[in-house]
Amino acid sequence: MTVEIDVPPGDAGTPPHRHSGPVFGYVLEGELIYELEGEAEQVIKAGEAFWEPGGDVIHYQAGNNSDDVPVRFVAVMMCAQGKPMLTLVEPEELEARKSRRAPRPANARF
Repeated sequence: MTVEIDVPPGDAGTPPHRHSGPVFGYVLEGELIYELEGEAEQVIKAGEAFWEPGGDVIHYQAGNNSDDVPVRFVAVMMCAQGKPMLTLVEPEELEARKSRRAPRPANARF
């Protein structure tokens, strides 16, 4: 599945979730705050790419790093047959796995 995703200025994006298979993305415009379980938060700028393995790994954030410029990216998702492309993570699971999340920067936006 290939989709173009627009995230308005200041928007945190989709709540913590996971994908049934790997995801490859490319930022077309703006800056994306991107964080996967076990990895430090990073900013991905227009012209840069990202990927995530999918499966059990939690995708914590894909938010807009700007309060006045939208972010737009393309994502190519390899979905597992018969499984949803995206599943939101319940608060109880986030709490149980909080030790797997990288330390948050002092100036974290979301």
